[in-house]
Amino acid sequence: MGRSIGPMELVIILAIALLLFGGKKIPEMAKGLGEGIKNFKNAIKEEQKPTEEKKQA
Repeated sequence: MGRSIGPMELVIILAIALLLFGGKKIPEMAKGLGEGIKNFKNAIKEEQKPTEEKKQA
């Protein structure tokens, strides 16, 4: 159960993704995923700032 994904499994997963979505769609999906992660991190930082300001006051 504690086994990680090896390089061969990663190649197989990427090949299947390429077949399913095509070469043009994968960069768009990766960009959307990156933007989503960035927005999530920003939301977490914004929520932590008010609690830190209250502790200092």
